[in-house]
Amino acid sequence: MTEQQNISMPTKYEPQNVEQGRYDWWLEGKFFEAQPESGKTPYSIVIPPPNVTGKLHLGHAWDTTLQDILVRMKRMQGFDALWLPGMDHAGIATQAKVEEKLRSEGISRYDLGREAFLEKTWEWKEEYASHIREQWAKLGLGLDYTRERFTLDEGLNEAVNEVFVTLYEKGLIYRGERIINWDPAAKTALSDIEVIHKEVEGAFYHMEYPLADGSGTLRVATTRPETMLGDSGVAVHPEDERYAHLVGKTVILPIMNREIPIVADDYVDKDFGTGVVKMTPAHDPNDFEVGNRHNLERILVMNEDGTMNDLAGKYAGMDRFECRKQIVADLQEAGVLVEIEPHTHQVGHSERTNAVVEPYLSKQWFVKMAPLAEEALNMQAKEDEKVNFVPNRFENTYNRWMENIHDWCISRQLWWGHQIPAWYNNETGEVYVGKEAPADADNWTRDEDVLDTWFSSALWPFSTMGWPDKEAADFKRYYPTDALVTGYDIIFFWVSRMIFQGKEFTGERPFKDVLIHGLVRDAEGRKMSKSLGNGVDPMDVIDQYGADALRYFLATGSSPGQDLRYSTEKVESTWNFINKIWNASRFALMNMEGLTFEEINLDGNLNVADKWILSRLNETIERVTALAEKYEFGEVGRELYNFIWDDFCSWYIEMAKLPLYGDDEAAKLTTRSVLAYVLDNTMRLLHPFMPFVTEEIWQHLPHEGESITVAAWPTVNPAFNFEQEAQHMKLLTEMIRSVRNIRAEVNTPMSKKVNLSILAKDAQTAAVLEENRAYIEKFCNPEELTIGHDFTAPEQSMSAVVSGAELFLPLAGLINIDEEVARLEKELEKWAKEVKLVNGKLSNEKFVSKAPEALVNAEREKLADYEAKHASVEKRLEELKAL
Repeated sequence: MTEQQNISMPTKYEPQNVEQGRYDWWLEGKFFEAQPESGKTPYSIVIPPPNVTGKLHLGHAWDTTLQDILVRMKRMQGFDALWLPGMDHAGIATQAKVEEKLRSEGISRYDLGREAFLEKTWEWKEEYASHIREQWAKLGLGLDYTRERFTLDEGLNEAVNEVFVTLYEKGLIYRGERIINWDPAAKTALSDIEVIHKEVEGAFYHMEYPLADGSGTLRVATTRPETMLGDSGVAVHPEDERYAHLVGKTVILPIMNREIPIVADDYVDKDFGTGVVKMTPAHDPNDFEVGNRHNLERILVMNEDGTMNDLAGKYAGMDRFECRKQIVADLQEAGVLVEIEPHTHQVGHSERTNAVVEPYLSKQWFVKMAPLAEEALNMQAKEDEKVNFVPNRFENTYNRWMENIHDWCISRQLWWGHQIPAWYNNETGEVYVGKEAPADADNWTRDEDVLDTWFSSALWPFSTMGWPDKEAADFKRYYPTDALVTGYDIIFFWVSRMIFQGKEFTGERPFKDVLIHGLVRDAEGRKMSKSLGNGVDPMDVIDQYGADALRYFLATGSSPGQDLRYSTEKVESTWNFINKIWNASRFALMNMEGLTFEEINLDGNLNVADKWILSRLNETIERVTALAEKYEFGEVGRELYNFIWDDFCSWYIEMAKLPLYGDDEAAKLTTRSVLAYVLDNTMRLLHPFMPFVTEEIWQHLPHEGESITVAAWPTVNPAFNFEQEAQHMKLLTEMIRSVRNIRAEVNTPMSKKVNLSILAKDAQTAAVLEENRAYIEKFCNPEELTIGHDFTAPEQSMSAVVSGAELFLPLAGLINIDEEVARLEKELEKWAKEVKLVNGKLSNEKFVSKAPEALVNAEREKLADYEAKHASVEKRLEELKAL
């Protein structure tokens, strides 16, 4: 138990001072560590592992902030919360970075050899992993570092080998020669989703292949003339009468002067172009399939680095694009190229190196996806087993991709990664796949390729928990995980793969919910990129405005599934909000100095402001909790902002000054107690969003416990639901605003005393106003205050209508009756519109029958209020016009 600490808070909120040293203090207190022995209900999230290739960007900051909010909230709600950290080895990306560094030193990975190169890469990993941990700390992420994992660590390697061998034995992993996406820069295969398609200005090159018997020519077209050197046939549709007589004959391949057959295949669209298609089975996936059906030769004319090989004849050694230019010139000279048609088309580029991807015949390892996808889709059809996408529209995105999935090329021609657990017999070429090397290892050579990074990442939710040991304590307790937070751009790469691997190897979904967010864009809505120079380093933002300001902006700046526009002005606005919280807290703490937790007493004589703020706190707790459970953090932000800025700061603190500066010691204690209680609960509600500043303020408050991170999440206290007083407070605030507005209209400052008459609708309302006369006098500054329900309104007055009363400010010499009439006529028009609008709703049978009863009743209450206001304004107008 901790008494309130008599430590004065600085007059200005300075995030660097507030945040300095706090994260280390949290770690030393072990507040972020899971408590498997606690007996609490487990709640778990695994972090989407960032690549060990560089700095975290704003997308990472957004993604991890949302996770931190969930975990901090669940911990406070009494769950045994585990947030497991880790990083991804990021095969291609990391190897490319290390090789780039080596090139700057004048050496290549081949100069070093595999083992020495891997040592260099592990050094890189350690350096950048430490940078990432520093950034996690700066963001204030509540991670359990005792369970940190890396996708290349020993445990994950065991899981990867278990999965590979099991799928191989089931016939779901196979090795075969297929057309794959080839990155000539990295000299490795890529999966379909590692290819980024960009619009490129190109051309269709129309050529005429002469028939071998000299009877004519066939026109074909291509966008990649350099691949024609590998043509081994041309195809026509079997029902195309134009060419039926030619099927079985041959044409002469220009330049190479090779005879190639004419085949008939349904793949050809007889209505497109000439209806004749050249076939290059080693350089096009569709041609590969046609070639298989017709036993066409596979002629690979390109090296792995994108240069032409010996089968390209005189073009051998040329870069593929230089070869294209030369072939076009040669075809033109030979009279074979008959047309060059400009053509804009989508060209695949490597996600990592930006090289133009080459469809390329290669022997690779593949996962047979159809059976795995079918099981995952079947699971998705079961309500109690499925993964819940938030927003749910992304489930359709996932389902469509799984329904149309292709086999997954999983081998990569890299050194950095999980080496494929396959060996080839040195004499027979036999393939052996196993978790360990063959017994007579000297007679076998291991496959040098590694697995696609996503292969190990797909196992992340369960491999990090100790699987394949199904009895591992963490696996049994924390799997399946509760939520995954990630961007919509990674559904195909990662989310889908975790789901089908989770189902295949654990029999369960890997996570219950997937919270999908969008991309961070600049203020103009453009994607952030180096080329545009519009990127923002989150660490720079933290240096300027603090982690709490950045986190709150990121978390509350959009709704689930939507992109977020980054705006420095909005981050600055959030900083201002925190500064407001800081100043309000400082005022409250100064006025409760010395108050201990045990002295807090809410059983005293609560006034209307006390009861109202306690009621509003209850409403805020209920709404914030419900919205957070639905991942509606933008709405949570609005609720918190309205409560803190408008209700607590603008109204309650100002009203609290009356008892605090008065002589009634009992009233002082009650107000101090309310301030302490409300501020404590407000800090708890805010804590997941703003961990640093809330901990700092909370430590100054009278409290129990060591840290706000493990303090209980606020709950609604039914004893503090004061509906009647809340209505009374609504009347007071509405009235005070109206008086201020009237003063502003006639340029009468609040410091100038004026007479104020309040005509209540009945004696009960008049009594309420009389009971709260002190507030009216403080905030309206009247020379003379008249409160009643049966007096005659003073002549030549400014007036306003509020719920339950009319206000009159006789401002002799300051008021223009004609202007007041004009103003009241506008107000009458406003209330007439409101009445018409609500009447329209209530006369709609569909609304009345289908809307919740509470909503319909609320509309009826609005109607009664608006009609009363309309009648009061109408009456006042008649009085003024009669003057």
